[in-house]
Amino acid sequence: MKKIILVAAMVLGFAAAAVAQPRAIGVRIGNGGEVSYQHTLGENFLEVDGGLGLGFDGTFNVGATGIYNFMIAQPQWTSQGTWGFYAGPGVGVGLGLGEANYFTLAVAGMVGLEYNFEFPLQLSLDVRPQIGIGFGNGLHWGLMPALGVRYKF
Repeated sequence: MKKIILVAAMVLGFAAAAVAQPRAIGVRIGNGGEVSYQHTLGENFLEVDGGLGLGFDGTFNVGATGIYNFMIAQPQWTSQGTWGFYAGPGVGVGLGLGEANYFTLAVAGMVGLEYNFEFPLQLSLDVRPQIGIGFGNGLHWGLMPALGVRYKF
């Protein structure tokens, strides 16, 4: 009985800790559009993006990227809201649909600047370099700047 109570208390504790972490959901607009989700982990955060785009060769792309971002600095430039510089590594997968269909595995990174308003809105401007192997189209790379708009909850 004690073990059951202990396990139940641990499960509830982990669930409460997961719910208490700040999160944000919104869009990244760059070369196409992505749905973006951020989950804060201490001072750093995990960002998962998935969306649609158009390749330089005219192919239609569907992809997802996961990045673990380290908060590098949080300068106090304004008396309201907070600023943050971040950067981190990640991975991506994609599917190209066009004259030649292909599947891609990529290594990605991200460098950006964000502003969190005092109300639940976050704006970010970032660049995501990627290099990947496309099964069907060979080696490829990209440098994708984007503007992010997210609702924080």
